[in-house]
Amino acid sequence: MITNRKNLIVKFIYSIGFVFMLFSCSTIAQIFVHKDSLNDYQFSDIYNLDTTLKSKYPFIHFEKNNFQFLTPMSPNWVNLYRNVQKMVHEKDRKLNFYHIGGSHLQADIYTHDIREKLQTTWEGIPGERGFLFPFDLAKSNNPANYEFSSSNNWKSYRSVSHDVCELDYGLLGAIVTCSDPKMDLHFRHDKTKVKPGFSKIRIFHNKGKFPYKLDFGSVQECILEERRNEDVGYTDIFFLDCIDSFDLDILKMITEPFELKISGIQLTNQQPGISYTSIGLNGAALFTYLECGNFEEQLKQSAPDFFAFSVGTNDANVPFDSFDPQVYKSNLEKMIQIVLRANPKCAILLTVPNDSYYHKKSLNKNIARQRDVINELAVQYQCPVWDLYGIMGELGSSKTWQDAGLMKEDKVHFTSIGYHLKGDLYFDSFMKWLEQMDVSKLKTKN
Repeated sequence: MITNRKNLIVKFIYSIGFVFMLFSCSTIAQIFVHKDSLNDYQFSDIYNLDTTLKSKYPFIHFEKNNFQFLTPMSPNWVNLYRNVQKMVHEKDRKLNFYHIGGSHLQADIYTHDIREKLQTTWEGIPGERGFLFPFDLAKSNNPANYEFSSSNNWKSYRSVSHDVCELDYGLLGAIVTCSDPKMDLHFRHDKTKVKPGFSKIRIFHNKGKFPYKLDFGSVQECILEERRNEDVGYTDIFFLDCIDSFDLDILKMITEPFELKISGIQLTNQQPGISYTSIGLNGAALFTYLECGNFEEQLKQSAPDFFAFSVGTNDANVPFDSFDPQVYKSNLEKMIQIVLRANPKCAILLTVPNDSYYHKKSLNKNIARQRDVINELAVQYQCPVWDLYGIMGELGSSKTWQDAGLMKEDKVHFTSIGYHLKGDLYFDSFMKWLEQMDVSKLKTKN
């Protein structure tokens, strides 16, 4: 009798062990599926955000806050992961990150939060500032993290206006001009935790002849070399050491009339890290950038390793019957192809625009149609999607965000708190992606 009980106990223990083994094998198998497939990976809700945000903003879908892959593989994102790892551990390279959009990006609030985090999360890789536009001189809202000033009066042109400078627009989609015989231009970092120095200034200007002398005053003696590219239209000024500001006098060397056109200024250095360029214009849509004749040419000068598309709010800000998803898809694909021509291995991120209202009162049902298009292109180009529309709560959620103090009355733009939260969500998604790749076998595959 005792022996039978012992046998029953042993059998029960073996049964429990067998069930546990099956469960373990199933779990391990599931993990290996996740390791082999980007689109099956199960992201955590939060990577490094304050967990109290979930109770403070219960309407936010944190479980959707990730770079969602719709295909099992993404060679360009595997390539980006390898580059990021080498940059972090070997401190041997510079990676060019670009992020394009409309007014959300001209303000450069949430994108600067991302920039600050990317340049401070890892030690010894401070990166650089990248491309800038002197919106101060254009009398438009300049990002708070830097400032340009001048005693001259500058005319400004933006590609959204379809005005006379259309074919001269470059990567940043705007131009300032001045025809004075002597001009001054001053740059300073402002209201930012990161102030990367620069040992080279590239000024994008008129193509062809450049009848000006550039005088950097007190640091003029520190200039190693000045080079000019008349075909693309830029001048490079190389310095012995890094500087963090400049005061420039521009002197015209001819007597006949000539108008200086500046379409951007790029600040670079020899430090490893990430250069995060924010491209944004108030009112910009995809066709805005497609009409910039020098966009692709300037982009190729510093080829992108990563390019995020957050263009679409203005494309969809029309009545439902006036929005053509296929036109939006065609324009977005043209922009993707421009980026891939600049670097076929560039990791592209497609982001779904935030929920918004049309004329402050009508639900904008075009955003959902944009998401369908974005998902189609994400599959075609094997790139992930950051679905801000879904994270917010989809149709009508901008009213909820407004009630919570995260969006402005227009229910299109965010408040300062809302933009900072948006930057935190975006960066948390980026870190989740790194964690995903850390445990993935895909990183070792060709």
